[in-house]
Amino acid sequence: MTEIIINGTQDLPRAARAFLDHIGDSRVIAFYGSMGAGKTTFITALCEALGVRDVVNSPTFTIVNEYRDGAGEPVYHFDFYRINRLSEALDIGLYEYFDSGALCLVEWPEMIEELLPEDVLKVQILVDDADTRTLLF
Repeated sequence: MTEIIINGTQDLPRAARAFLDHIGDSRVIAFYGSMGAGKTTFITALCEALGVRDVVNSPTFTIVNEYRDGAGEPVYHFDFYRINRLSEALDIGLYEYFDSGALCLVEWPEMIEELLPEDVLKVQILVDDADTRTLLF
């Protein structure tokens, strides 16, 4: 298991680059953590490290946002917090996104656990204190 400590928001760019250096060929990344743990904040830092110029925000109501990285490749950001039925995830074409080869960053994956691919990279974000988080993957 790999661990990355994030010491405050000023440390997010370093942590995001370190994380990207460790993900290898993983294309679907599931972020687990309590409400307010920093899932969206960390995904925003990841997108910035990837060269995304769009405003990154949680797709709580739209379920998925599409961004373009610095090379023009798609990055998909999902938030399944408001999913009530698995069919809602399937209705947006979930498997097409996951099978696209593009980076898929998933918040609240526990809501669609049985739909996640076998090779999903699971990341736990732990709240250590008000400013410090630990990523375990």
